[in-house]
Amino acid sequence: MIDIKEIMNIMPHRYPFLLVDRIESMKEGEEVVGLKNVSINEPFFAGHFPGSPIMPGVLIIEAMAQVGGILAFRSGPKEWSGSLVYFMGMDKVRFRKPVLPGDQLRLRLTMMRQKQRVFKMRGEAYVEDALVAEAELMAAIEESKQAETSADES
Repeated sequence: MIDIKEIMNIMPHRYPFLLVDRIESMKEGEEVVGLKNVSINEPFFAGHFPGSPIMPGVLIIEAMAQVGGILAFRSGPKEWSGSLVYFMGMDKVRFRKPVLPGDQLRLRLTMMRQKQRVFKMRGEAYVEDALVAEAELMAAIEESKQAETSADES
């Protein structure tokens, strides 16, 4: 398990945009399962939608991407630490059911392939046993600043 303190050491995101509360399990290079507790106190619920709050689908996908980013960092070399993960694309996105305040999202990302710093993962979001969203996501880890500095000095 990875707690919120360690997640904040891995990911650069902070409130209100850090959308991962805990990593439940991980097999580096293969799969990760993370949790997002959905609270009525989330800032987006004030406008999406007043009187009938629903978590925006784009934020469900962003939560998936953040959990996948943790898998990517933990699956690569230590020198990737401190780099940023850039979201590159998404395919086959489907939203199945609304996510409401009080729900707990369980986000499961499975590595489809990796080529150097580029990753493709399959993501699934569940509330209890119900699939609420799914997508294929692509991301890349930036070249480290240290590598750029070394290249500039050559």
